[in-house]
Amino acid sequence: MWACHDCDALQREVSLPSGGSARCWRCGALLCRACDDDDSAAVERTLALTLAAAVLFVVALAFPLVGLDMQGSHHSTTLGGAVATLWQQDSKLVATLVATTTMLLPSLELGAMLWLLLPLALGQRPAAGREVLRGLLAIRPWGMVEVFVLGVLVALVKLASIASVLPGVALWCFGGLIFLFAAAAASFDAHQTWHRLEVAR
Repeated sequence: MWACHDCDALQREVSLPSGGSARCWRCGALLCRACDDDDSAAVERTLALTLAAAVLFVVALAFPLVGLDMQGSHHSTTLGGAVATLWQQDSKLVATLVATTTMLLPSLELGAMLWLLLPLALGQRPAAGREVLRGLLAIRPWGMVEVFVLGVLVALVKLASIASVLPGVALWCFGGLIFLFAAAAASFDAHQTWHRLEVAR
């Protein structure tokens, strides 16, 4: 059974011809496109976007997020440093939320996609592929990099009146990461991936 992601209407799975697609009987939303076993372009495109996102994510975690010049002194911090500062200032709940939604869950999502896509691009079956795919679909809604970037931008606007604000490399990387995550998510088809897991050697 398929459940429509727009209206939650249940419908039976049907076999699709090459190049065909299935749409919801109630609202017309696209449910699935037919998977061509010989065409690996979709997997390779999603893999390329995921690898690019992983590189940006590593850079974003390693470099300063923002710098502040105030009264002749310069201060900058990485995302990890910001989480540590929040923890030390007894904002443990906020620190945990920031670490989970902007560091842990995006790392797990990128790792799961690479775990699935790298072997599939080579025509092999990834180990524990079904379990990893289920986990990926479960954690995907909880990654909130875009919310974090929006919060940082709001804070920068407010701080601009009292200090010179210098956006760091990490902030630009997080901005690019939002678009790469969106592109990878749009390119990633769970039904096609499940089908490829079934037919892979």
